[in-house]
Amino acid sequence: MALDTPQDTSPLAQLGNWFQGLGVVGRQGRLGRMLGKGRFTKDLYLPVLIPTILLVAYGLLVVWSASLAIEEASITRQAMGVVLGTLAAALIWRYDVRSLVDMQTALLIIDIVLMVMPRIPGLGVTAKGMTGWVRIPLIGLRFQPSELGKIVTIFLMASSVAQYNGRITRLKDYVKLCATLLVPFMLILVQPDLGTGLVLLVLGAAIIICGGAKRSWVLVTIALLVLGVALIVYTSTVDGLPHILKSYQLKRLAVFIDPSVDPTGDGYNLQQAKIAVGSGGLIGKGIGNATQAGEGFLPEAHTDFVFALLSEEFGFVGAVLLLALFAWLIFATLSFAIRVESPFVKLVLVGMIAMWTFQILENVGMCIGIMPITGIPLPFISYGSSSMVTQLMCVGVIQSLWRHRKKSA
Repeated sequence: MALDTPQDTSPLAQLGNWFQGLGVVGRQGRLGRMLGKGRFTKDLYLPVLIPTILLVAYGLLVVWSASLAIEEASITRQAMGVVLGTLAAALIWRYDVRSLVDMQTALLIIDIVLMVMPRIPGLGVTAKGMTGWVRIPLIGLRFQPSELGKIVTIFLMASSVAQYNGRITRLKDYVKLCATLLVPFMLILVQPDLGTGLVLLVLGAAIIICGGAKRSWVLVTIALLVLGVALIVYTSTVDGLPHILKSYQLKRLAVFIDPSVDPTGDGYNLQQAKIAVGSGGLIGKGIGNATQAGEGFLPEAHTDFVFALLSEEFGFVGAVLLLALFAWLIFATLSFAIRVESPFVKLVLVGMIAMWTFQILENVGMCIGIMPITGIPLPFISYGSSSMVTQLMCVGVIQSLWRHRKKSA
């Protein structure tokens, strides 16, 4: 690889040589040595790092524009999330995360603790009808443990599936893996947080399928899930039977089918989101000129419906740019996953890809009416420090896997 050759021609290497030529640093100076030899670039997976930086910058711009009209959208808190996430990613980058491959029990315990933390008296915080946050003692800040649970679940499922080396031949092993995934999924539903639960289910399923599960088992599981969902919806609508789904969740499903059934609730939100996306036109109305969000017509414009806000301000061009950056991030991660040989590393990357892809499709899709409305944030863009820290930690994991790719586990 070019990064390992003595004559490094990377941009940072050329920058180091340029500094030396200007005499800013000596040829033996620290900056010249680090840049000239490409010490930075060989340990960083730039195809993922560059789109991440651009997405974070784009997200900060969107949150700042939202803060001009929405009091809850604090650019300071969002920037704090970026700083904390960057620090966490840097620490993870230094650590060889492949050492987690044989820690299934510890990861399962950590996952369970994260999911039940909001239910601990005096620690949990309820907001928007969901007890999903915990307040950090002394400093008073709060965070959402389930966001961190996404990363833990990826490692849990990757470590559990990797031991089969790409072939899950026994049905009892497949059932055991599915049962492992159901533990965090069922715990997160108690909060209740169906959106995060779906993210966990999708990323875990992707890892199991790519880990070598037989197609017939997967098809039977999908059929059982469809029947189970139909049964849950039915029992939740009949008096006298257990109502697993809340009334607002049933309304969201109904609105997905027919937006007119709830014209003052989720149906209204969907219609306003569509108006915001369509009114942006080709190049948008400009920063601070999003009338749907600015005049209060579009609720949760800085969180759940941030894509609608972005589309109204930056138009079709801004939306395409965002999706292009996401595609760059996902396909760069996929390229890494294809080239790597370690089953554990490959499955961790698969989990990251599945998580990002599902969250993007769901968040964007609900803003244009092709997906049900859920509380799933748009990675790197939606307002929320917990989500931002988690997404940057995921990037830190990828950088760690890249940095230690040539070392024996």
